[in-house]
Amino acid sequence: MNAELGRVSAEQYKALPHSGVVLVLDNIRSAHNVGSAFRTSDAFKVDKIFLCGICACPPSAEIHKSALGAEDSVDWEHHDDTLEVVKSLRKEGFTIIGVEQTEHSVKLQNFHPDKSCRYAFVFGNEVDGVQQAVVDECDYCLEIPQFGTKHSLNVSVSIGVVLWEAVR
Repeated sequence: MNAELGRVSAEQYKALPHSGVVLVLDNIRSAHNVGSAFRTSDAFKVDKIFLCGICACPPSAEIHKSALGAEDSVDWEHHDDTLEVVKSLRKEGFTIIGVEQTEHSVKLQNFHPDKSCRYAFVFGNEVDGVQQAVVDECDYCLEIPQFGTKHSLNVSVSIGVVLWEAVR
C-alpha cells in the first residue's frame, strides 16, 4: 500500500529544505518529456523547474500522464527566453551546467557536486539540444558517457541520470 511507504504530500514536499538544484528545460517539445521531468524532479527534490520557450506547461493532460501529480509538488515557472533565465540564475549565485556533448564537456563520472553550491542543470530540445547561445553562457557542460551506436539519450532519461549523480 502506498500509505505504508511514508510518502510526503505535495504541501509537505514544498516545506522540505531546499536542495539547491533547479532544472532549466530549453524548448522541450514533448509534453510527456516535460511530465517525466516533473516526476523525476519530485523524486530527487528539485526546487524548481524553469520551462522555457516551447515547453508545455501545467495544467496539461499530457504532462499529467507522465508526471502523475508531480506537477503539483514541484514549483515551476514559464519563460519565453532560456538565455534570460540562465543569466538571472547566475546572478542568484547558481552554477549553470549544460547537459550537452561539447568539445570540453566534463564526463558525468568526473562531476563531484559541492553540497555548498547551487546548481542549475540545463537540458535541451530533443532534436537540437541546448541552444548554442545558452551553452556559451554555461559555466561548463556535463556529458553522459555512452558506449553504443547512438550518441544521445532521451531527455527524460538524461534528467534522471544527472539528478541521481547530483544527489547521491
